Amino acid sequence: MAMTMGELWTQVGSLMATLMFVWAIIQQYFPYQFRGHVQRYAHKLTGFLYPYITITFPEYTGERLRRSEAFSAIQNYLASRSSIRANRMRAEAVKDSKSLILSMDDNEEVIDEFEGVQIWWTSSKTTSKNPSVSYYPSNDERRFYKLTFHRRHRDTILGSFINHIMEQGKAVEQMNRQRKLYMNNAKNDWGHKSNWRHVPFEHPANFKTLAMDPKKKQEIINDLIKFKNGKEYYEKVGKAWKRGYLLYGPPGTGKSTMIAAMANFMEYDVYDLELTSVKDNSELKKLLIEVSNKAMIVIEDIDCSLNLTGQRKKKKTEDEEETEEKKDPVKKAEKEEEKQSKVTLSGLLNFIDGIWSACGGERLIIFTTNHKEKLDEALIRRGRMDKHIEMPFCGFEAFRALSRNYLDVEWHDSYHKIGELLEEAEMSPADVAENLMPKYEGEATDDCFKRLVEALEDAKEEAEKKKKAEEEAEAAKMAEKEKEKENKDIEMKSNGIGGKEAKENGETEKDEKN
Repeated sequence: MAMTMGELWTQVGSLMATLMFVWAIIQQYFPYQFRGHVQRYAHKLTGFLYPYITITFPEYTGERLRRSEAFSAIQNYLASRSSIRANRMRAEAVKDSKSLILSMDDNEEVIDEFEGVQIWWTSSKTTSKNPSVSYYPSNDERRFYKLTFHRRHRDTILGSFINHIMEQGKAVEQMNRQRKLYMNNAKNDWGHKSNWRHVPFEHPANFKTLAMDPKKKQEIINDLIKFKNGKEYYEKVGKAWKRGYLLYGPPGTGKSTMIAAMANFMEYDVYDLELTSVKDNSELKKLLIEVSNKAMIVIEDIDCSLNLTGQRKKKKTEDEEETEEKKDPVKKAEKEEEKQSKVTLSGLLNFIDGIWSACGGERLIIFTTNHKEKLDEALIRRGRMDKHIEMPFCGFEAFRALSRNYLDVEWHDSYHKIGELLEEAEMSPADVAENLMPKYEGEATDDCFKRLVEALEDAKEEAEKKKKAEEEAEAAKMAEKEKEKENKDIEMKSNGIGGKEAKENGETEKDEKN
């Protein structure tokens, strides 16, 4: 039997050698068209005998050899699969990634499974024999992944699995990427091709440390989750996948911190839009086009960015404008600023809610202002600014959150007094936090709370003085009005008596003449 097996292997070896020799002769001496027919029938024969299908995913595609999105998605997918164990791996530092990306090393094979279907992944590379000259720097080595599966699972792999790995790979990339904080370039900044510049976004704010009433905080979190999972819902109702938030309240109440907490919670990039640097409405649209998905567009202090509220008023003549500018230098400066930026209220409205707002999806548009009443109603109506969030002065629940953040204290004897003072005095969370923060290493917690109590008492006293001064001013104003009214009544009475006497004197003279 052993002899028979030996003879069999000898014959197989001879057959293989013969086939290789014949193929070499065909490759060398036969024309290209004939070789094509031979390869086609050889592939048919191999497919008949070999029941597996192989799909190749090259690392670079296209004329300019750009990195393939499919290759990157597969790389991220395989790196995230804990069930896939490769014996040899390679680590790469990918741009804009928070950590190293681990992937299969060259010529490594691993087994995967999807819906009960066994799949083989192979990482390979080829080396270019012919040197190429290109404007884009490139490596002679070309890597690629091979996906192998049985032909009876063709529909499952092509119909579901390919889409699955693309979605999973992009999700992993989104999770691992370094998020960015963007700012728009000034119109005279020609050193950058893009209209945006960016730095890493590393703000540590989150909803856990945010000083706000817990119920209101949870309401905002629920609203954000609903939006993030609402792609199909927005498609169903026929709306662009975006949502507007208006944050309003006095200075120091945490509007910027709220933006950072929302960005960290949603894992979005932040685009800080400075309207005064935008030349006109056309440039505003260009900026919008370059904003990525999963992003927040922020315009802080929008009531101070441009004079958008006055654009509906009747235009004045040039003479009137020159007269006003001479009288008020501040208006002259504002006029010069408006000349620099020609963004209109109409252009901003189209930016938020027009046709161009649908260029992209999963975006939040956030405005902040200290004076909500100054904004045009058309700018902040529902559908543009869908949710209005008031950021008030510090309340007791916000104070407790700050106490936990800065002093790691859940309860203190001074809490009752502080709670009463917070109801009577107006103090922003920023001022409360500054008073709670230890001023030197080892400062006692009691001293921090004592400092806050003193600050609140001073704020209460100032508020009482301010209130008393306002009441006195109001009383003086009312008294002045009453005095003016009395003087007017006296004058009217005096005029009435004088007229009566003049009339009587006139009648007497008339009788004497008669």
